[in-house]
Amino acid sequence: MGSWDTFASTFSRHFHDVFLGIRDRDAIAERPRAREMAPTKTTLDKIVVAVTTLADPTGSSRQAIVKFLKSEFQLDNANAIKKALKQGVDKGKLTQKGQSFSVPGVEFEVPKDDQVTIYEVRVGEGHLVRVGDDVTVKYRGFLESDGSEFDSSSGFDFMLGVGEVIKGWDKGIVGMRVGGKRQLVIPPKLGYGKRGSPPGIPGDATLVFDVEVLSL
Repeated sequence: MGSWDTFASTFSRHFHDVFLGIRDRDAIAERPRAREMAPTKTTLDKIVVAVTTLADPTGSSRQAIVKFLKSEFQLDNANAIKKALKQGVDKGKLTQKGQSFSVPGVEFEVPKDDQVTIYEVRVGEGHLVRVGDDVTVKYRGFLESDGSEFDSSSGFDFMLGVGEVIKGWDKGIVGMRVGGKRQLVIPPKLGYGKRGSPPGIPGDATLVFDVEVLSL
């Protein structure tokens, strides 16, 4: 019986240790999740959650934040949100650029379908092109898929950054100088999207533009 008692005691201690070990490991595994799901007490806390969840590389707009707070936290108090945004900026928990807000030190990768690939063919020596400028450009546009040209102009005028042209142009031409030339490779999302622009541009087409800034 002595040997059986010894075996039973050893087995009991071993089972107890193993059981506790498993339970402890489960508790450890749950801790990060508990931290991630920690309740947000203040409006500012909820705004920080909104900004990090929306993950906009250029910052989350006030409108997007308000929409998120209403959807996820049933928070629809405009004055409280406005006050919390200001408080966040004043305390350094948020940074503001225009009407967009970011969390300091937190950066998000720009999705490929939101990126314009820019090849600097020639850097101009004239005035710098900024958002809101009236720009005159010379350009040629063709499809990346087969190189077929769909449009060109020796003198096209538009205002940059206000939606008069495709988003890829607004993103890709800003920062050029008069006399400069770039090649822009524009994904469908920043071009004509799924619908395209028949007959020359099919849906989901990646576009390539050779653009030269003639004047402001």
